[in-house]
Amino acid sequence: MPASAALNYRNSHGELVDIPSVAATRLKNEFGAVLEQAQRGGAVAITRHDTPKAVLVSYEEFQALIRNSTPSLNDLATEYDTLLARMQTPAARKGMADAFNAAPAVLGRAAVKSARKHR
Repeated sequence: MPASAALNYRNSHGELVDIPSVAATRLKNEFGAVLEQAQRGGAVAITRHDTPKAVLVSYEEFQALIRNSTPSLNDLATEYDTLLARMQTPAARKGMADAFNAAPAVLGRAAVKSARKHR
């Protein structure tokens, strides 16, 4: 199958893989064969005039990608609890109190210093 456009993606196993491409006309004429290819390889790019227009993904790969990319409510709750606990430490409380009680000039210098670090 000629690949007119180099496409790749990170599959459900975390591997960076090339996606084979097929012209829309071939898809129309040989849907069964292209569907089998997507089922074997995970995905097939559909092109029109050598430009990718869609991707046919196997149901198994789709389910794995959705499961891997969508955090569960428990995962989010754990992340929230961890962040909240870090904000409740004595050092964090002192930092917030210092920030709220700081003079505008002190806040300005701190902002400039921080901005320079992130350039």
